[in-house]
Amino acid sequence: MMTSDRFLRFAAECEVMAKFTHSRENKVAWNRIAERWMRCAALMDKHDAQPRPTRRPARQVRQAS
Repeated sequence: MMTSDRFLRFAAECEVMAKFTHSRENKVAWNRIAERWMRCAALMDKHDAQPRPTRRPARQVRQAS
């Protein structure tokens, strides 16, 4: 499972917790945590979409004979 998918799953779990808690204060807290997980997922998707720099092979050092 990709990291961003895991973050979205965590966000969904937080939303469920917010739905079932009775305290308004706790609902707000769970929803804020869910929003942060969604932000993390978006950032990870953005990071993964960026092209990776290609590495050149290391130069071989010639030994003097």
